[in-house]
Amino acid sequence: MDVFNGFERASFRHDGLFRDVYRAGAGPAVIVIHEVPGLHPGVVAFGRRLVAAGFTAYLPSLFGTPGRQASNGYALRSILRVCVSKEFTLFALGRTSPIVGWLRALAGQAHAECGGPGVGAVGMCLTGGFALGMAVDERMLAPVLSQPSLPAAFGARRAAAVGVSAADLAAVQAQTDGSCVLGLRFTGDRFVPAARFESLRRALGDRFVAVEIDSSTGNPHGIPANAHSVLTLDLVDQPGHPTHDALERVLVLFRDRLKMASEPA
Repeated sequence: MDVFNGFERASFRHDGLFRDVYRAGAGPAVIVIHEVPGLHPGVVAFGRRLVAAGFTAYLPSLFGTPGRQASNGYALRSILRVCVSKEFTLFALGRTSPIVGWLRALAGQAHAECGGPGVGAVGMCLTGGFALGMAVDERMLAPVLSQPSLPAAFGARRAAAVGVSAADLAAVQAQTDGSCVLGLRFTGDRFVPAARFESLRRALGDRFVAVEIDSSTGNPHGIPANAHSVLTLDLVDQPGHPTHDALERVLVLFRDRLKMASEPA
């Protein structure tokens, strides 16, 4: 079966940049920003979960080959291409990746198309912090940072950095609508240090809700030390498993924040 069966593909252009976007579902919009190496079947499967939960899933393809299976070699090649792209900021401190502007515009169009009180977003891995950068727009009511891996955690300062500019972080801090920023990580993930979540706690206080899944040696669920992709490649879709519980937390956030005004409370 075609990985994108049931999705419509269209090209979205903003500020001279265009990317293909795959859309399916009905209801309030959620932007799913794929991880390395690209828009692989696991990310699409997550999009289908959103559709089944009553949302419109927008899956932009930012790099890689849409629908291609993830592999180590493919991931390495994707990272090397991203490294030389001016649309992504992998190492610099205090900067928001330029592609976030395009994603904000996409969220604006999605809100216009789908209605509802606002939009949700899930960033993953290299794009994990992009959902935070999108939250400067007051229409972004439910940002989810799944294993946010930028900037690359070389040294203490980068390990603690949150991957957006000071101005963008201040804009998110200044919001008073009660919005919640949800963060997901495995405790042993060297790409997402604990210091990064501590920085988010200090910056956002109670508005930052951290879901940190034990992947230490001997953990009760046998989660490997190199586990990274909470909602896709390392998801164990069994009730009671912490990754399944994390997925449910994401869906609950979207239901709470994005439900239509006509829906019962």
